[in-house]
Amino acid sequence: MDNRPDGVRIDQGIEYDRNGRRSAYWLFPDHPGGTVTVFGRRFESVRIPADRVAHLFERQRVQSRGVPWGTPAMRHIRDLDDWQHAELVRKKTEACLVGIVFGAEEADQGIAPSVEDAEGHRIEQFEPGLIAYARNGKDIKFNQPSSTGGLGEWLRGQQHLISAGFRVPYALMTGDMSQANFSSTRAGLNEFRRMIEQIQWQTVIPMFCERIWGWFIEYAQDAGLLPRGVEIFAEWGPTRFESVNPLQDAQADLLEVRSGFATIPQQIARRGYDPEELLKEAADFNAKMDELGLVYDADPRKVTKAGLVQTADPNAAPSREPATE
Repeated sequence: MDNRPDGVRIDQGIEYDRNGRRSAYWLFPDHPGGTVTVFGRRFESVRIPADRVAHLFERQRVQSRGVPWGTPAMRHIRDLDDWQHAELVRKKTEACLVGIVFGAEEADQGIAPSVEDAEGHRIEQFEPGLIAYARNGKDIKFNQPSSTGGLGEWLRGQQHLISAGFRVPYALMTGDMSQANFSSTRAGLNEFRRMIEQIQWQTVIPMFCERIWGWFIEYAQDAGLLPRGVEIFAEWGPTRFESVNPLQDAQADLLEVRSGFATIPQQIARRGYDPEELLKEAADFNAKMDELGLVYDADPRKVTKAGLVQTADPNAAPSREPATE
């Protein structure tokens, strides 16, 4: 940390002004851990103004640079990797030693075949199908590898801890659907997607996408492609999630529109499309169908929801004449 007399403070490569606002970033021109020797590397950081940097990170408490998602699960990943390696070595060792022969000659005792080093010392080793010879015996005994109980449960428990550390559902991380059903999977996906939407709208879009859009507009104005002094906004539409039950979700969207809780453009935007472009495309396609004399079952202008022909033009104004008895 570097505190200057004028109130400027540099902490973890981030420069703050006297009011606590980010004014610049101190970055290395080359990666300090790089091993490529073709180009010379500079190990002196360079000051980059804050408006030239898109610093994307998830704000937690008073952190300046954020914490990687997998930080809480790193220890569990290491432990799981060490356990898998040790278990694999144990299985290989059990598979290598087949049996032990008792009563062999002195020259044949030990683990066969034997390997000696430069000083004549025997180096013991294991190989698949190996038979060991022991001293003073008249019998042979075969090795019986032992089974490890509860292996699947322990492995699943460790993977649950890792998935929780990454904030990802267990089924999505491992692909193991044996412990889930439709209801639990859908409930887990709803919570996970709600978190992803929060990160999209509160972290990625304001801290990265809008900064990139601002640079794009600035460069277009410098090139004379856009007028200066005009603020141009962008409408963001993240890619929609695949539906677990498309029929129920479509019915729910329809009820929201009919109840007034949402509009058709909102439902279209939720699916990642531009409402104006989609409606214009639908109008052009309907005009083309009328020109060719085609009627599809999905055309609500001429076919009802049950697939029957409309008895009246849905575009016609409703009659206001009083009913006759």
